Amino acid sequence: MSTTDLTGKMLIAMPSMGDPRFERSVIFMCAHSDEGAMGLIVNKPADGLDLNDLLTQLSIEPSADLSHQQVHFGGPVEPGRGFVLHTSDYESVVTTLEVDAEFRMTATLDVLEDIARGTGPQQRLMLLGYAGWGPGQLESELAQNGWLVCDASPDLVFDQTNDAKWQASLESLGVSALNLSSEGGRA
Repeated sequence: MSTTDLTGKMLIAMPSMGDPRFERSVIFMCAHSDEGAMGLIVNKPADGLDLNDLLTQLSIEPSADLSHQQVHFGGPVEPGRGFVLHTSDYESVVTTLEVDAEFRMTATLDVLEDIARGTGPQQRLMLLGYAGWGPGQLESELAQNGWLVCDASPDLVFDQTNDAKWQASLESLGVSALNLSSEGGRA
Protein backbone atom coordinates (compact mmCIF):
# COMPACT_ATOMS: atom_id res chain seq x y z
CA MET A 1 0.00 0.00 0.00
CA SER A 2 1.32 3.48 -0.88
CA THR A 3 2.37 5.32 2.22
CA THR A 4 2.35 8.68 0.46
CA ASP A 5 0.82 9.67 -2.86
CA LEU A 6 3.63 11.24 -4.88
CA THR A 7 1.40 12.46 -7.72
CA GLY A 8 2.48 16.00 -8.63
CA LYS A 9 5.82 15.66 -6.78
CA MET A 10 9.29 15.34 -8.26
CA LEU A 11 11.81 12.56 -7.75
CA ILE A 12 15.48 13.51 -7.63
CA ALA A 13 17.92 10.71 -8.46
CA MET A 14 20.50 10.11 -5.74
CA PRO A 15 24.17 9.61 -6.70
CA SER A 16 23.77 5.92 -5.80
CA MET A 17 21.25 5.43 -8.64
CA GLY A 18 22.54 2.34 -10.40
CA ASP A 19 20.66 2.81 -13.68
CA PRO A 20 22.54 5.19 -16.04
CA ARG A 21 19.26 6.15 -17.75
CA PHE A 22 18.23 7.83 -14.50
CA GLU A 23 21.58 9.32 -13.44
CA ARG A 24 21.04 12.91 -12.17
CA SER A 25 17.47 12.76 -13.40
CA VAL A 26 14.51 14.75 -12.14
CA ILE A 27 11.16 13.04 -12.67
CA PHE A 28 7.77 14.74 -12.51
CA MET A 29 5.26 12.23 -11.10
CA CYS A 30 2.04 12.15 -13.16
CA ALA A 31 0.41 9.30 -11.25
CA HIS A 32 1.12 7.21 -8.13
CA SER A 33 -1.14 4.64 -6.53
CA ASP A 34 -1.11 1.11 -5.13
CA GLU A 35 -1.13 -0.15 -8.73
CA GLY A 36 2.18 1.56 -9.57
CA ALA A 37 3.53 4.90 -10.69
CA MET A 38 4.19 6.88 -13.85
CA GLY A 39 6.48 9.87 -14.29
CA LEU A 40 8.32 11.93 -16.89
CA ILE A 41 12.03 12.80 -16.79
CA VAL A 42 12.09 16.58 -17.21
CA ASN A 43 15.82 17.27 -17.53
CA LYS A 44 17.15 14.98 -20.26
CA PRO A 45 16.83 16.21 -23.85
CA ALA A 46 16.36 13.64 -26.60
CA ASP A 47 19.53 13.68 -28.71
CA GLY A 48 19.24 15.73 -31.87
CA LEU A 49 15.46 16.16 -31.82
CA ASP A 50 13.55 19.42 -31.53
CA LEU A 51 9.85 20.22 -31.72
CA ASN A 52 10.05 21.25 -35.41
CA ASP A 53 11.60 17.86 -36.26
CA LEU A 54 8.88 16.01 -34.38
CA LEU A 55 6.05 18.00 -35.96
CA THR A 56 7.54 17.40 -39.42
CA GLN A 57 7.65 13.65 -38.74
CA LEU A 58 3.95 13.82 -37.82
CA SER A 59 3.07 15.93 -40.92
CA ILE A 60 2.04 18.89 -38.75
CA GLU A 61 2.98 22.31 -40.15
CA PRO A 62 3.94 24.80 -37.39
CA SER A 63 2.87 28.44 -37.76
CA ALA A 64 6.20 29.54 -36.23
CA ASP A 65 9.71 28.16 -35.86
CA LEU A 66 9.76 25.80 -32.87
CA SER A 67 13.29 24.47 -33.38
CA HIS A 68 14.41 26.19 -30.15
CA GLN A 69 12.12 23.87 -28.17
CA GLN A 70 13.78 20.58 -27.27
CA VAL A 71 12.08 17.23 -27.18
CA HIS A 72 12.93 15.37 -23.96
CA PHE A 73 13.64 11.74 -23.10
CA GLY A 74 10.70 11.12 -20.76
CA GLY A 75 11.83 7.64 -19.78
CA PRO A 76 12.64 4.18 -21.10
CA VAL A 77 9.07 2.82 -21.29
CA GLU A 78 7.34 3.18 -24.69
CA PRO A 79 10.01 5.53 -26.12
CA GLY A 80 7.93 6.16 -29.26
CA ARG A 81 4.96 7.46 -27.30
CA GLY A 82 4.69 11.23 -26.83
CA PHE A 83 3.56 13.24 -23.82
CA VAL A 84 3.20 16.97 -23.25
CA LEU A 85 3.60 18.08 -19.65
CA HIS A 86 2.13 21.56 -19.35
CA THR A 87 0.57 24.26 -17.22
CA SER A 88 -3.13 24.39 -16.40
CA ASP A 89 -3.89 27.07 -19.03
CA TYR A 90 -4.58 24.36 -21.64
CA GLU A 91 -7.09 21.52 -21.83
CA SER A 92 -7.29 19.13 -24.78
CA VAL A 93 -10.71 18.61 -26.39
CA VAL A 94 -9.86 14.88 -26.40
CA THR A 95 -8.36 14.19 -22.98
CA THR A 96 -5.97 15.86 -20.55
CA LEU A 97 -4.87 14.39 -17.23
CA GLU A 98 -5.22 16.95 -14.44
CA VAL A 99 -2.25 16.11 -12.23
CA ASP A 100 -2.81 18.94 -9.75
CA ALA A 101 -3.77 22.64 -9.70
CA GLU A 102 -0.67 23.69 -11.67
CA PHE A 103 0.17 20.78 -13.97
CA ARG A 104 -1.56 18.83 -16.73
CA MET A 105 -0.39 16.06 -19.04
CA THR A 106 -1.77 15.49 -22.53
CA ALA A 107 -0.81 12.54 -24.72
CA THR A 108 -3.10 13.06 -27.71
CA LEU A 109 -2.09 14.45 -31.11
CA ASP A 110 -4.38 17.48 -30.81
CA VAL A 111 -2.07 19.15 -28.28
CA LEU A 112 0.75 19.11 -30.84
CA GLU A 113 -1.58 20.52 -33.49
CA ASP A 114 -2.58 23.29 -31.07
CA ILE A 115 1.08 24.01 -30.23
CA ALA A 116 1.85 24.22 -33.96
CA ARG A 117 -1.01 26.74 -34.37
CA GLY A 118 0.19 28.77 -31.40
CA THR A 119 -2.88 27.92 -29.30
CA GLY A 120 -1.29 25.27 -27.07
CA PRO A 121 -0.18 25.61 -23.45
CA GLN A 122 2.08 28.57 -22.68
CA GLN A 123 4.57 26.48 -20.70
CA ARG A 124 5.23 22.90 -21.77
CA LEU A 125 7.71 20.12 -22.25
CA MET A 126 7.40 17.60 -25.07
CA LEU A 127 8.62 14.18 -23.96
CA LEU A 128 9.05 10.78 -25.59
CA GLY A 129 8.65 7.73 -23.35
CA TYR A 130 8.01 7.61 -19.64
CA ALA A 131 9.28 6.12 -16.39
CA GLY A 132 7.05 3.45 -14.90
CA TRP A 133 7.02 1.40 -11.70
CA GLY A 134 4.98 -1.66 -10.79
CA PRO A 135 3.15 -2.07 -7.46
CA GLY A 136 5.55 -1.40 -4.57
CA GLN A 137 8.58 -0.89 -6.86
CA LEU A 138 8.93 2.85 -6.33
CA GLU A 139 8.39 2.49 -2.57
CA SER A 140 11.23 -0.05 -2.53
CA GLU A 141 13.55 2.31 -4.45
CA LEU A 142 12.69 5.13 -2.04
CA ALA A 143 13.42 2.88 0.96
CA GLN A 144 16.82 2.04 -0.60
CA ASN A 145 17.70 5.76 -0.84
CA GLY A 146 17.43 5.81 -4.65
CA TRP A 147 15.40 9.01 -4.75
CA LEU A 148 14.69 12.20 -2.86
CA VAL A 149 11.24 13.79 -3.20
CA CYS A 150 10.56 17.50 -3.60
CA ASP A 151 7.59 19.68 -4.46
CA ALA A 152 7.15 20.46 -8.13
CA SER A 153 6.84 24.02 -9.34
CA PRO A 154 6.46 25.50 -12.81
CA ASP A 155 9.80 27.26 -12.24
CA LEU A 156 11.64 23.99 -11.60
CA VAL A 157 9.95 22.13 -14.45
CA PHE A 158 9.74 24.78 -17.18
CA ASP A 159 12.07 27.71 -16.38
CA GLN A 160 15.31 26.05 -15.27
CA THR A 161 17.77 24.78 -17.89
CA ASN A 162 18.02 21.00 -18.16
CA ASP A 163 21.49 21.07 -16.58
CA ALA A 164 20.26 23.17 -13.64
CA LYS A 165 17.10 21.21 -12.74
CA TRP A 166 18.82 18.50 -10.66
CA GLN A 167 20.76 21.00 -8.54
CA ALA A 168 17.77 23.37 -8.25
CA SER A 169 15.55 20.50 -7.12
CA LEU A 170 18.06 19.54 -4.43
CA GLU A 171 18.35 23.17 -3.35
CA SER A 172 14.55 23.36 -2.99
CA LEU A 173 15.03 20.83 -0.16
CA GLY A 174 17.99 22.70 1.32
CA VAL A 175 20.35 19.94 0.17
CA SER A 176 23.73 20.53 -1.46
CA ALA A 177 24.88 18.00 -4.06
CA LEU A 178 28.32 18.14 -2.42
CA ASN A 179 26.83 16.71 0.78
CA LEU A 180 25.18 13.72 -0.90
CA SER A 181 26.76 10.35 -0.42
CA SER A 182 26.27 7.40 -2.70
CA GLU A 183 26.14 5.21 0.41
CA GLY A 184 22.85 4.74 2.23
CA GLY A 185 22.88 4.87 5.99
CA ARG A 186 20.87 3.12 8.70
CA ALA A 187 20.01 4.77 11.99
